[in-house]
Amino acid sequence: MSPRAHAEWSLWPPAAPAGHPERHPATYHRTHGVCYFHGCYSVGDDTLWGVNRRKKGAANTLAALKSIRAARSDGAPISVLLENLSAHKGQEIRRWATKNRVELCFTPTYASWAKPIEAHFGPLRQFTIANSNHRNHTVQTRTPHAYLRWRNTSARHPDVLAAQRKERARIRSERGIRWGGRPQVVQMPVQQFSRPWMWSR
Repeated sequence: MSPRAHAEWSLWPPAAPAGHPERHPATYHRTHGVCYFHGCYSVGDDTLWGVNRRKKGAANTLAALKSIRAARSDGAPISVLLENLSAHKGQEIRRWATKNRVELCFTPTYASWAKPIEAHFGPLRQFTIANSNHRNHTVQTRTPHAYLRWRNTSARHPDVLAAQRKERARIRSERGIRWGGRPQVVQMPVQQFSRPWMWSR
C-alpha cells in the first residue's frame, strides 16, 4: 500500500485551508504488499469492469476472459485484445478460447497504448487512487468498484471525458517515444561552396 499524492478532486473548493495542504505519511515498510487490477472493457457497450488480484497469473487471466465471455452470452465469436505477456498465452487459456469462440489478439511488445482500455485507466487512477491513503486492500478495492458502477451509468460525464483525453495524450506521447511516432527533426546538410580565385594585375 502506498499513499498517492495528487490534487483533491472530490471536494471543491479544496477542504484544506490555504497554507495548510493535505499531508500523506511516508510508507517505508509495505506491510500489506501490492495488488493488481485486472480490467476489462467492452468497446461496443462502453462498459468497464474489473477486480483486484494479489498477483498476476494464468488463472486470473482465465477468470477475466470468462467474465468477458459471460458478458456476451449469445455464443457469438468475440475478439479480445491483450498485452503480450506469458500469463496470457498458456495452453489452458488457448484451449478454453478455442472451445468458447474467443479470438486472442496480442499487442506488440511495449505497445500497451494500442489497447482501447488504456484511455480509461486515466480516469480510474484520477478518481480512485489520486490523493488516497487507504488503510488496506479491502478498503482500497471498494473505491474503484464504486467508481466503476458510477462510470458505467455516466460514461459521457464531462469529468470522465476530460480525464480520458488527458490519458490519450499521455499514451500518444509514450507511443512516440517507443515507436518513433514523433516527427524527427531533419538537419539540413551544410553546403560548402569553393570560392573561385580572384586574379588581379
